[in-house]
Amino acid sequence: MRAWLAAMVLALAISVPARAGQPKLAVFDFELLDTSLQGQMSGPRKDEQERLMRAGDQLRKELAESGKFQLLDIAPVNAAAHASNLQACGGCDVKLAQQLGADLYVTGVVQKVSELILIMSISMRDAHTGNLVTAMNADLRGNNDESWSRATAYLVRNRLLAPNYGAPQPQ
Repeated sequence: MRAWLAAMVLALAISVPARAGQPKLAVFDFELLDTSLQGQMSGPRKDEQERLMRAGDQLRKELAESGKFQLLDIAPVNAAAHASNLQACGGCDVKLAQQLGADLYVTGVVQKVSELILIMSISMRDAHTGNLVTAMNADLRGNNDESWSRATAYLVRNRLLAPNYGAPQPQ
């Protein structure tokens, strides 16, 4: 039932404003939640920080190319976003999206369980209310550029832009 409701809200968010113009979408940079032993011992890694930036850029590019959204520049609030944990900041994500004039906004997190097991999660929310529109995740096997890029492309193609994502299927 929840997946169906999310699909209906997403369909409304995409189709209704599209008649008057595409919904304004803010896509924040991905965050890393490193729960691995390696992360606890060594701290942040440059290659993973670069992958986070590339995944966010890829997500923005693919959503812009879909023609379904008007992507907003996050530069005016980017420093504040990076200084916060957008996944658990008590509503700062909504405030930042509203400062940009967004209708919808996307946040993402990559959880690193180990060097071989990672989980990419993407959430889309209504910027006016903060209500969740849709959420999705993909498991990655391997901490490398290719696995991150493929996971991002999969989630965009098969979840964010899929016309029937979450809709009840005929039996």
